[in-house]
Amino acid sequence: MSNQRTSELHPAAATLPEPWAGHGPRLAANEHVRAVAEIDLAEDLRFQRRLLMLTGENLWTSPPEGSPRGDWEPLPTSDRATLAVHENGGIGVLRCVKKSGGQRHWRFTTARAAEIRRLVDSANRQLAGGGDDAEALEAVCPSCGAPLPSAGAVCASCAPKDDDSAATSTLWRLRQFAQPYAGRVALAFLLTVATTLASLVPPYLTMPLMDRVLVPMQEGRDVGFGLVWWYLSGLAVAAVAAMFLGWARTYVVAWVSERISADMRTRTYAHLQKLSLEFFGGKRTGDLMTRIGSDTDNLCTFLSLHALDFANDLLMIVLTACILISIDPMLALATLLPFPVIAVLVNSVRGKLRRGFDQSRRAWSRMTSVLADTIPGIRVVKAFAQEQREIDRFRKTNDQILHVNDRVNRTWSYFGPVVVLLTEVGLLVIWAFGAWQVSKHEITVGVLTAFLTYISRFYSRLDSMSRIVSVTQRAAAGAQRVFEILDRVPSVPEPVNPVHPGRVRGEVEFRDVGFRYGSRQVVGGVSFVVRPGEMIGLVGSSGAGKSTLVNLACRFYDVGEGGILVDGTDIRSFPVQEYRRNIGIVLQEPFLFFGTIAENIAYGKPDATREEIVAAARAAKAHEFILKLSEGYDSLVGERGQMLSGGERQRISIARALLIDPRILILDEATSSVDTETEREIQEALDNLIRGRTTIAIAHRLSTLRKANRLAVMERGRLVELGPEAELLAAGGAYARLYEAQRKLAADEGVPVSAESSAPAETFVLAGPQAR
Repeated sequence: MSNQRTSELHPAAATLPEPWAGHGPRLAANEHVRAVAEIDLAEDLRFQRRLLMLTGENLWTSPPEGSPRGDWEPLPTSDRATLAVHENGGIGVLRCVKKSGGQRHWRFTTARAAEIRRLVDSANRQLAGGGDDAEALEAVCPSCGAPLPSAGAVCASCAPKDDDSAATSTLWRLRQFAQPYAGRVALAFLLTVATTLASLVPPYLTMPLMDRVLVPMQEGRDVGFGLVWWYLSGLAVAAVAAMFLGWARTYVVAWVSERISADMRTRTYAHLQKLSLEFFGGKRTGDLMTRIGSDTDNLCTFLSLHALDFANDLLMIVLTACILISIDPMLALATLLPFPVIAVLVNSVRGKLRRGFDQSRRAWSRMTSVLADTIPGIRVVKAFAQEQREIDRFRKTNDQILHVNDRVNRTWSYFGPVVVLLTEVGLLVIWAFGAWQVSKHEITVGVLTAFLTYISRFYSRLDSMSRIVSVTQRAAAGAQRVFEILDRVPSVPEPVNPVHPGRVRGEVEFRDVGFRYGSRQVVGGVSFVVRPGEMIGLVGSSGAGKSTLVNLACRFYDVGEGGILVDGTDIRSFPVQEYRRNIGIVLQEPFLFFGTIAENIAYGKPDATREEIVAAARAAKAHEFILKLSEGYDSLVGERGQMLSGGERQRISIARALLIDPRILILDEATSSVDTETEREIQEALDNLIRGRTTIAIAHRLSTLRKANRLAVMERGRLVELGPEAELLAAGGAYARLYEAQRKLAADEGVPVSAESSAPAETFVLAGPQAR
């Protein structure tokens, strides 16, 4: 088929993206569009946008962006043998093998991988006999890539939601935390009702006090003063009762709200612990700290103070309105005239306030994240003389908070005075209408006085309710941020029908393992078996997939393809915590918690005795330097172990792993960040650690792998070589090249590269350059 000039489109192709909209190829009457995908790289890997369009008859390739009216190139379905996607290092290739001979390929970045794979899936279904079953373009959400029922449809997960209703529903979700305290909540409600009723008594007693005592006295009639004392006693009793009831109500509500807030913090933190590393990779520490700390604290304040005030104000308004209507319906109607206007004003402003407070909380999180970065890294800041840069970065985030708060304050400063003005207008209406009724002898002065007292309370509570709008929206913004964590589903789920591993033997099998970070294929088709007690090392260049494999073995992530089996059982069948109790990890950068040395060694076994802790430290070659410290095992290590050297921290980390006596051991470049002498000391400790355990090691220096029987060589996410070091060197392949490169580097530095293996027959090592 010859190249086709753009012309009138088939209706199914009318939804092509810009700049190709309206400039597609001429399609046959029965040729329907099944899928489209954008490619964004030219043959020389320069950025260049083109469009692929799959129909029942052809795979069309558009002209490059900038010449949309050029020729579209067709590749007939009848000439396509295979169509497959290959990815490596952030670059993807879509390769088509033609039946007539030769190939055609297109290059793209991983940003386009998802839509390319959808197009390939559709094309392969077509080749498998699916036929041209699509009458219209396969539609996907531009934000998340989810399939849509039709072009122009809205993705449910990405569709904009009603912010106000979402905020309200989020606050309602707090009731799940109040359920354990339902009895106290009911008591608080009863106390609120009783407090409100007690506070409504004094204005009601004002009517008889005015009409039966004060007005007759002013007219010269003889009224016994004893009646005055009865009314005054009633006013005093009501005031005292309202005070004690209000105190009890406030205490009960504060008690409940503190526990709700504490439960929310605990549950949020516990849920964080269940989330996989994938979640933490996309979040900043300061943001998570703000959500668990200040956001939950703001919710506690809202529940203990403002929610209580809101309930009290609402009850007061309803009961006051009922009393006013019972006294005089016409005057009550005049009293309530400003209420609808205030309600409309509140409804119009609350959405702006909620969005403003949400932006404010996020700005605060960014500022907290700056602090979380710079304070632990203050040594680096000073070493590179970047104090002013960090001050400027902090000032920028602080200015963002100021800018957001200024916008909120502009809205709020206008809203408050308008409400006050409307309430003052309401009082003027009452005075005017009430005075007219008194002149017509329709009501008494006492009734008017009671009305004015009630209406003052009514409008004061209305003003209070309007002011609580800002607090409510602030709390709603905080609640949404907390529930964003609680609603996150762990990507490493617990098994539905768990198999309890107990203490495993330690056989680890990687069976055709594949994994992607997002759309990037990191590991694919990796298969090998580590026998019980064997130590294996991964060797490979940067980005080869070594660390990914050990992360999958620890089940920090779940495999995307294939499986990992321990003692013949897929590790996804084990409860996560039970499985990880069989694993010990020594990382390149050991993390120590603030506390004593003994507490850090016993982190994996908190009930360990001092004798067990000392024995682990001796085996890790740490006992001697610990005794030299002022407090010995009770010495504080400082934040992240800053009081210790790198080698000392690493030996504490080894002792920590030794204490739990794991059956499977992970060494992630455990000696790459120390000098040669310290490396020898650590290596002695590691020799004690690996003895009799299944060990998977990633090492920067090949000299640290001298105890390994076998090396696994990784390249571009694939296992390319596997065997003892001598065999791999003799084969002259990937490991030999890596060995030779390090040998030349070590010769210049006078450092040996490797040594004869003296380990048991069960030793398997993963090694490679420091970058992963």
